[in-house]
Amino acid sequence: MNETLQNELVALANRLADAARHETMRYFRCGGLETANKLTEGFDPVTVADRSAERVIRDLIEVERPDDGILGEELGNKVSTSGLTWVLDPIDGTRGYISGTPTWGTLIALHDGTGVVMGLIDQPYIGERFIGGLGQSSFSGPHGAGVLQTSNVIELAQAKVFTTFPEVGTDDEARAFQSVAKQCQLTRYGMDCYAYALLAIGQVDLVIEAGLAAYDIQGPLGVVEAAGGIVTDWQGGPADQGGQVIAAATPELHRAALEVLVAYV
Repeated sequence: MNETLQNELVALANRLADAARHETMRYFRCGGLETANKLTEGFDPVTVADRSAERVIRDLIEVERPDDGILGEELGNKVSTSGLTWVLDPIDGTRGYISGTPTWGTLIALHDGTGVVMGLIDQPYIGERFIGGLGQSSFSGPHGAGVLQTSNVIELAQAKVFTTFPEVGTDDEARAFQSVAKQCQLTRYGMDCYAYALLAIGQVDLVIEAGLAAYDIQGPLGVVEAAGGIVTDWQGGPADQGGQVIAAATPELHRAALEVLVAYV
């Protein structure tokens, strides 16, 4: 992929995030969300904001790159004829969104059929954006901008670990997470995609989750890897299709956490 195309794709990704930001902010902390539950048991919310944001993203892709594929959480799959697929989660963290917390975000990734080549995490309410891949490794927001860089923490005892458990994952997977967390310095819960953004700027050191879909992880994966971090499944294999995921700041920390998780795999 040449530099000109890379720059065009990054520019489009930013326009997609801008368009989604307008839609999500129209409804955030407002009435009329029309929240529905996607599950017959449990609670997996979807709102008019999720669908509206994904729709505007897809419409822009169709105009600018009609041969590209699209995989979105809310509006399905369009097969690629170009070799590139945009992977979309219009609101990652809808539970947080409907609760008024600013820890949700819009996820956009570009997959070339073998792996993620670019990822973007956007938090509209805070005004922060994190982008990695296709020559990019940067964040920007109201308090400044800079280059993505994970921390240099190599030991669990010094690590800050984040997760969405117990909301996502099985009881056994939650126990696996706890087996790592009890060895860490600090554990925090319920941050959704924003945890990966914090990992990419060196504020936290580990994110461990399970039960993820491809659209949940591909945006964060591109961002964290561009920052120098490692993202795999709990077996140490590719994580781009979701499932059990671990993201770590350093190879040493990644190995240490996997050694604990392997007993539950």
